[in-house]
Amino acid sequence: MRFILMVLCLLTPLGVSAQNQDKPKVTQLVKTTSSWDGKQIVYPVGQPEITGLVVEIAPGKETGWHLHPLPSFAYILEGTLEVMLKDGRIKHLQAGDPLVEVVNTPHNGRNVGTTPLKILVFYAGAVGRKLTFEQPD
Repeated sequence: MRFILMVLCLLTPLGVSAQNQDKPKVTQLVKTTSSWDGKQIVYPVGQPEITGLVVEIAPGKETGWHLHPLPSFAYILEGTLEVMLKDGRIKHLQAGDPLVEVVNTPHNGRNVGTTPLKILVFYAGAVGRKLTFEQPD
């Protein structure tokens, strides 16, 4: 009996039961009420619509100046991203980094790495509303 208890203790690291090992692991990426530039998040009026996209940018290429009229959340899957605002502020992100994007603020995203950049983006929009508007340089 002692042998069985000792084996069970060895097979259960730090006293964690086998049941707990079967539960999903949850990692919070971000929880905020503002975008990365400090502005308050406000949802658009209308029938809610969630859009998820994977954006791919080749090394050295960029999105061009644009803005989003609604809240969005991005997660860098692969590569290195530089986001620049018109006022000169810059944010650098790499694989594994979350980003609460700026709203109604012109910005440009650029792949500053040597490998393709892949960004998973979710927009909290409304039916019939555009996700992105191009802006002049």
